[in-house]
Amino acid sequence: MTTKRARPPSAADKLAMGHVRGLLTHIGEDPDREGLVDTPKRVVRAMAEHFAGYHLSPKAFLERTFEDVEGYDELVLVSDIEVHSHCEHHMVPFVGKAHVGYIPRGRIVGLSKLARVVDAYARRLQVQEKLTTQIANVIEEVLKPQGVAVVLQCQHFCMCYRGIKKPGSWTTTSKLHGVFLENSASRLELFTLIGMKRG
Repeated sequence: MTTKRARPPSAADKLAMGHVRGLLTHIGEDPDREGLVDTPKRVVRAMAEHFAGYHLSPKAFLERTFEDVEGYDELVLVSDIEVHSHCEHHMVPFVGKAHVGYIPRGRIVGLSKLARVVDAYARRLQVQEKLTTQIANVIEEVLKPQGVAVVLQCQHFCMCYRGIKKPGSWTTTSKLHGVFLENSASRLELFTLIGMKRG
Protein backbone atom coordinates (compact mmCIF):
# COMPACT_ATOMS: atom_id res chain seq x y z
CA MET A 1 0.00 0.00 0.00
CA THR A 2 1.47 3.32 -1.07
CA THR A 3 0.96 6.48 0.93
CA LYS A 4 0.04 9.57 -1.04
CA ARG A 5 2.58 12.29 -0.36
CA ALA A 6 1.51 15.88 -0.03
CA ARG A 7 3.00 18.12 -2.70
CA PRO A 8 5.55 20.64 -1.45
CA PRO A 9 4.12 24.14 -0.95
CA SER A 10 4.37 26.46 -3.95
CA ALA A 11 5.66 30.02 -3.79
CA ALA A 12 2.02 31.22 -3.69
CA ASP A 13 1.28 28.81 -0.81
CA LYS A 14 4.26 30.12 1.14
CA LEU A 15 3.17 33.71 0.58
CA ALA A 16 -0.37 32.89 1.78
CA MET A 17 1.00 31.06 4.85
CA GLY A 18 3.02 34.16 5.69
CA HIS A 19 -0.19 36.21 5.60
CA VAL A 20 -1.88 33.74 7.97
CA ARG A 21 1.06 34.07 10.38
CA GLY A 22 0.61 37.83 10.20
CA LEU A 23 -3.09 37.53 11.06
CA LEU A 24 -2.28 35.28 14.02
CA THR A 25 0.15 37.90 15.29
CA HIS A 26 -2.43 40.63 14.64
CA ILE A 27 -4.99 39.00 16.96
CA GLY A 28 -2.40 38.65 19.74
CA GLU A 29 -1.28 35.06 19.18
CA ASP A 30 2.17 33.56 18.89
CA PRO A 31 2.34 31.73 15.54
CA ASP A 32 5.38 29.80 16.77
CA ARG A 33 3.66 28.13 19.70
CA GLU A 34 3.11 24.38 19.44
CA GLY A 35 -0.61 24.44 18.64
CA LEU A 36 -0.22 27.04 15.89
CA VAL A 37 2.99 26.02 14.11
CA ASP A 38 1.10 24.13 11.38
CA THR A 39 -1.97 26.38 11.37
CA PRO A 40 -0.90 28.51 8.36
CA LYS A 41 -0.41 25.35 6.28
CA ARG A 42 -3.79 23.97 7.39
CA VAL A 43 -5.59 27.25 6.68
CA VAL A 44 -4.15 27.48 3.17
CA ARG A 45 -5.12 23.86 2.50
CA ALA A 46 -8.64 24.48 3.85
CA MET A 47 -9.04 27.62 1.73
CA ALA A 48 -8.15 25.65 -1.40
CA GLU A 49 -11.08 23.35 -0.56
CA HIS A 50 -13.50 26.10 0.49
CA PHE A 51 -12.88 28.12 -2.67
CA ALA A 52 -12.41 25.34 -5.23
CA GLY A 53 -15.29 26.81 -7.24
CA TYR A 54 -12.97 29.33 -8.85
CA HIS A 55 -11.42 26.43 -10.77
CA LEU A 56 -14.72 24.85 -11.87
CA SER A 57 -16.91 25.66 -14.86
CA PRO A 58 -20.62 25.48 -13.92
CA LYS A 59 -21.54 25.53 -17.63
CA ALA A 60 -19.52 22.37 -18.27
CA PHE A 61 -21.70 20.41 -15.81
CA LEU A 62 -24.81 21.21 -17.87
CA GLU A 63 -23.50 20.48 -21.35
CA ARG A 64 -24.37 16.76 -21.44
CA THR A 65 -28.12 16.38 -21.76
CA PHE A 66 -30.63 13.63 -22.57
CA GLU A 67 -33.46 13.92 -25.09
CA ASP A 68 -35.03 10.44 -24.88
CA VAL A 69 -37.46 11.42 -22.10
CA GLU A 70 -40.85 10.47 -23.64
CA GLY A 71 -41.71 14.13 -24.11
CA TYR A 72 -41.43 14.94 -20.36
CA ASP A 73 -42.16 18.65 -19.94
CA GLU A 74 -43.20 19.06 -16.31
CA LEU A 75 -41.33 20.34 -13.25
CA VAL A 76 -38.01 18.75 -12.27
CA LEU A 77 -37.12 19.81 -8.71
CA VAL A 78 -34.03 18.89 -6.71
CA SER A 79 -34.59 20.19 -3.19
CA ASP A 80 -32.54 20.44 -0.01
CA ILE A 81 -29.16 20.60 -1.77
CA GLU A 82 -26.68 21.50 0.97
CA VAL A 83 -25.05 24.89 0.55
CA HIS A 84 -21.71 25.75 2.16
CA SER A 85 -20.35 29.13 1.16
CA HIS A 86 -18.48 32.14 2.56
CA CYS A 87 -19.68 35.73 2.81
CA GLU A 88 -17.50 38.01 0.72
CA HIS A 89 -17.84 40.83 3.27
CA HIS A 90 -16.42 39.04 6.32
CA MET A 91 -15.14 35.73 4.88
CA VAL A 92 -17.21 33.74 7.37
CA PRO A 93 -19.52 30.87 6.42
CA PHE A 94 -23.14 30.84 5.46
CA VAL A 95 -24.89 27.49 5.21
CA GLY A 96 -28.29 26.18 4.24
CA LYS A 97 -30.27 24.55 1.45
CA ALA A 98 -30.83 25.19 -2.24
CA HIS A 99 -33.95 24.14 -4.14
CA VAL A 100 -33.35 24.04 -7.89
CA GLY A 101 -36.17 23.44 -10.35
CA TYR A 102 -36.69 23.69 -14.08
CA ILE A 103 -39.27 22.74 -16.70
CA PRO A 104 -37.49 21.05 -19.63
CA ARG A 105 -37.88 21.98 -23.26
CA GLY A 106 -37.17 18.63 -24.91
CA ARG A 107 -34.03 17.73 -22.94
CA ILE A 108 -33.00 17.11 -19.36
CA VAL A 109 -29.73 17.11 -17.44
CA GLY A 110 -28.48 14.58 -14.88
CA LEU A 111 -29.82 15.45 -11.44
CA SER A 112 -26.40 15.43 -9.78
CA LYS A 113 -25.27 18.11 -12.23
CA LEU A 114 -27.67 20.61 -10.65
CA ALA A 115 -26.02 19.99 -7.26
CA ARG A 116 -22.59 20.39 -8.87
CA VAL A 117 -23.62 23.76 -10.30
CA VAL A 118 -24.68 24.87 -6.81
CA ASP A 119 -21.31 23.77 -5.38
CA ALA A 120 -19.28 25.38 -8.15
CA TYR A 121 -20.75 28.79 -7.37
CA ALA A 122 -21.05 28.30 -3.59
CA ARG A 123 -17.34 27.48 -3.23
CA ARG A 124 -16.42 31.09 -3.93
CA LEU A 125 -16.70 34.30 -1.94
CA GLN A 126 -20.38 35.15 -2.26
CA VAL A 127 -23.44 37.05 -1.22
CA GLN A 128 -26.58 34.92 -1.16
CA GLU A 129 -28.47 37.09 -3.62
CA LYS A 130 -25.70 36.81 -6.23
CA LEU A 131 -25.30 33.07 -5.65
CA THR A 132 -29.03 32.53 -6.24
CA THR A 133 -28.92 34.52 -9.47
CA GLN A 134 -25.79 32.84 -10.81
CA ILE A 135 -27.24 29.34 -10.38
CA ALA A 136 -30.52 30.28 -12.09
CA ASN A 137 -28.89 32.22 -14.91
CA VAL A 138 -26.45 29.50 -15.95
CA ILE A 139 -29.24 26.88 -16.08
CA GLU A 140 -31.34 29.29 -18.15
CA GLU A 141 -28.42 30.05 -20.49
CA VAL A 142 -27.26 26.47 -21.11
CA LEU A 143 -30.45 24.38 -20.96
CA LYS A 144 -32.85 27.02 -22.34
CA PRO A 145 -35.79 25.38 -20.51
CA GLN A 146 -39.36 26.64 -20.28
CA GLY A 147 -38.59 27.96 -16.82
CA VAL A 148 -35.99 27.94 -14.03
CA ALA A 149 -36.48 28.51 -10.32
CA VAL A 150 -33.82 28.67 -7.63
CA VAL A 151 -34.61 29.22 -3.94
CA LEU A 152 -31.91 29.45 -1.26
CA GLN A 153 -32.54 29.35 2.51
CA CYS A 154 -29.39 30.05 4.53
CA GLN A 155 -28.04 31.06 7.92
CA HIS A 156 -25.23 33.62 7.87
CA PHE A 157 -22.57 33.41 10.56
CA CYS A 158 -21.73 37.09 10.00
CA MET A 159 -25.24 37.88 11.28
CA CYS A 160 -25.70 35.03 13.76
CA TYR A 161 -22.39 35.08 15.64
CA ARG A 162 -21.00 38.60 15.19
CA GLY A 163 -22.41 42.07 14.66
CA ILE A 164 -26.12 41.99 15.48
CA LYS A 165 -25.82 38.41 16.83
CA LYS A 166 -29.18 36.94 15.83
CA PRO A 167 -28.69 33.14 15.78
CA GLY A 168 -31.58 31.19 14.33
CA SER A 169 -32.41 33.77 11.67
CA TRP A 170 -32.76 32.53 8.07
CA THR A 171 -32.42 34.42 4.80
CA THR A 172 -34.50 33.28 1.81
CA THR A 173 -33.75 34.38 -1.74
CA SER A 174 -35.27 33.34 -5.07
CA LYS A 175 -34.62 33.82 -8.77
CA LEU A 176 -37.24 32.84 -11.36
CA HIS A 177 -37.13 32.67 -15.16
CA GLY A 178 -39.68 31.87 -17.86
CA VAL A 179 -42.96 30.21 -16.94
CA PHE A 180 -42.28 30.60 -13.21
CA LEU A 181 -42.52 34.35 -13.71
CA GLU A 182 -45.36 34.22 -16.20
CA ASN A 183 -47.58 31.49 -14.74
CA SER A 184 -48.88 31.65 -11.17
CA ALA A 185 -49.88 27.94 -11.27
CA SER A 186 -46.26 26.93 -11.99
CA ARG A 187 -45.05 29.13 -9.13
CA LEU A 188 -47.63 27.66 -6.77
CA GLU A 189 -46.64 24.10 -7.69
CA LEU A 190 -42.97 24.91 -7.10
CA PHE A 191 -43.42 26.51 -3.70
CA THR A 192 -45.93 23.85 -2.60
CA LEU A 193 -43.47 21.06 -3.42
CA ILE A 194 -40.64 22.84 -1.62
CA GLY A 195 -42.91 23.27 1.41
CA MET A 196 -44.01 19.63 1.31
CA LYS A 197 -40.39 18.45 1.17
CA ARG A 198 -39.34 20.55 4.14
CA GLY A 199 -42.48 19.97 6.21
